[in-house]
Amino acid sequence: MWSLKDSKYKHMNRACSKFYHPRECCIANNMWSLKDSKYKHMKSIKFLFLFFIVSTCNNETRSVELETSETKQLELKYAKGFSVKYFETYKELTILKPWPKSEKNYSYAIPSENADVDFKSRVFDATIDHKINKIVVTSTTHIPALELLGVEQTLVGFPGTDYISSEKTRRRIDGGHVRELGKNEGLNTEVLLELNPDVVIGFGVDGVNKTFETLKKAGIPVIYNGDWVESSALAKAEWIKFFGVLFNKEKEADSIFNAIERDYLVAKDIAKQAKNQPTVLSGAMHKDVWYLPNGSSPEAQFLKDANVSYLWSETTGNGSLALSFEVVLDKAKDADLWLSPSYYGSFDQLEKTNSLYTNFKAFKERNIYSFSNTTGATGGVLYYELGTARPDLVLKDLIKICHPELLEDYTPYFFKRLN
Repeated sequence: MWSLKDSKYKHMNRACSKFYHPRECCIANNMWSLKDSKYKHMKSIKFLFLFFIVSTCNNETRSVELETSETKQLELKYAKGFSVKYFETYKELTILKPWPKSEKNYSYAIPSENADVDFKSRVFDATIDHKINKIVVTSTTHIPALELLGVEQTLVGFPGTDYISSEKTRRRIDGGHVRELGKNEGLNTEVLLELNPDVVIGFGVDGVNKTFETLKKAGIPVIYNGDWVESSALAKAEWIKFFGVLFNKEKEADSIFNAIERDYLVAKDIAKQAKNQPTVLSGAMHKDVWYLPNGSSPEAQFLKDANVSYLWSETTGNGSLALSFEVVLDKAKDADLWLSPSYYGSFDQLEKTNSLYTNFKAFKERNIYSFSNTTGATGGVLYYELGTARPDLVLKDLIKICHPELLEDYTPYFFKRLN
C-alpha cells in the first residue's frame, strides 16, 4: 500500500525519466536541426510540467472529497459519548466525552481494507489498523464486549488481571495469553511496548496519563473509552457498538445491543404490574459520610424502572449524594429494603463496622442485598465487569428482589441477600 503523497512522487519520477532520457536530437535524413530539437524538447518539458501540476491538483481534490463527503453515520439510540462517520475509504471515530467536563474531542481514522488515502491531510489523534490482531483494554467493563463479539482472543494485556471474573477470559489468562500490566494509574510501559498492541483502550478522569503519552510517542494508538460517563444504563450498554466499529463488526454489535435493549424493556413492563412499591435505601458509610446514588443517576434509574420507591429519587446532580448518618437514619430507618451496602458482604461485617446500622428496619428483618459476594475465581466482582454490558440482568435482579411474585422462575445473577 502506498499513500496519495507517495503517488505524487512516483508521478514526478515518471516525468523526470523523460527529462533525462530525451529522444535523439537528430533523426534520419537530418530533418531536424539541433536548434529545432532543443526548442521542441523545451516544449515537451513545459507540457509535462503542466500535466504534472494538473494531475497533482486532481489528486488533492479527490482526497479532500473523500474526507468530507460522508456516506452515513452510525445509529446510536442512547449513547452520547461517541460518534462514527463513514466515508468511501475510511471510518472516523470521535470520542465526544471521554470523562466528565471534558472540553476536547478525540478523533481516530480507521481505513478500509486496501484503502489508498493520505490521512496526514486531516488532523486525527491516531490512525487505527483496519484489522486489530492485538488489543489492550484497561477496564473490566471492556471484557464482555470483546467476548460478546467473539474477539476475546485479541486481548493480550490487562492491568489487574485478578479483577477479571469471566471464566472464558480467565482461561486465557491462566494459559499465559494475557499479560499482567500492573495498576491502571501506573501501567507497565516496558511490557506494553514489548506487546506492541494495535490499539490500547484506556479511560481517564482528566486526560493526564504519562504512560498513554509514552505509548503515543512510540506509535501505539490510545483511545479513551467513556462508557462510564453515560447517564443511563442502556447508554452505557450501547458502547458495545464502539467495539463493533473497531473490529468491523457493526452488524453483530447492533444485533447484540438490540437483544439486550429488548430484554430490558420487557422487564421494565413486567415491573409495572407490581401492586406495591417497597421503599429502598442504598449505599453505606465511608468514615463519617454516607454515600448513595442521586435521583438522576443510572443506579436510581434502575430502581425507577424496577418500580420501587427510592427514598432519594427527587434529588439531581452529578456524582453521589454525601449525607450524614443522622439524615439517612431519619429518612430511611423504616425502609423495606437496603441495596448495595458498599463492599460489606455480611450482617456481621456491617454490625462490627458500625453498630448504628442495626437501627434500620432492613437490617433487623435481614432484607439487605448486595452484589459484592458474586465474584470470579480470583475475587473480581462480577457486577463491575458484566453489569454495564448487561443492564437487563441487573434490572431483572432488582425486580426479583423487590417483586418476587413477578419473576417466579428467575434466579438473581448479581444480587444476593447478605450472609
